[in-house]
Amino acid sequence: MATDVQAATEFYASRRGAVVARLLRERIGRLWPDLTGQDVLGIGYPAPYLRLWREHAARCIALTPAQIGIARWPAGSPNLTCTADEDALPFADRSFDRVLLVHGLESAEHVRKMLREVWRVLKDDGRVLIVAPNRAGLWAHTDSTPFGQGQPYSPGQIGRLLRNALFREERRDTALFVPPTDLRLALRGAPLWERSGRRLLSGLAGVTLTEASKDLYAVIPLKRGFRRMVLAEAP
Repeated sequence: MATDVQAATEFYASRRGAVVARLLRERIGRLWPDLTGQDVLGIGYPAPYLRLWREHAARCIALTPAQIGIARWPAGSPNLTCTADEDALPFADRSFDRVLLVHGLESAEHVRKMLREVWRVLKDDGRVLIVAPNRAGLWAHTDSTPFGQGQPYSPGQIGRLLRNALFREERRDTALFVPPTDLRLALRGAPLWERSGRRLLSGLAGVTLTEASKDLYAVIPLKRGFRRMVLAEAP
């Protein structure tokens, strides 16, 4: 079962969710530290992470797939969110410099079609970053969090999905070694868990982060279809 917007919103509003968002923003920010003047698209439930670049990116848009619901973002500001079918993104070819997938791959109903759409809307020198639950980690088996919903993946599986969708893997990272618990003591020690886990237990990370670029030497035609977009209304 895929996560839904309401459950993800409640999770990130909790103490545990705030710690998770902070840890993942740190790792994502190391991979993509400065996107000034670039066009950025987040797919899945990317709102807690797009704040890294919203102030300096030329354009920063969050898209929630239709099957997980509608979310408005950012709060108290003009809406930058839409929802659409994951296999029919409502954007022109080569529209974005960067695409971030968070709670997107594991929630996808049509993974290959979604990744081909990501390929289509990326510029030729663009990059995609996939943040997905690691099937060997504890977070993938804890259904009280968004990382325990949907389909978890091993790093090798993500690599194969990317190759089949005409991407070339560039870099890989890991995060979320802190246990999936609400205990204050564990959450306070999250930085120590992260440092120790990365050195000693990298294969048991809660999530993997995989960056890929377009493979322009293996292009195949894309089947065009009807594209539908729904804007999120302000509450």
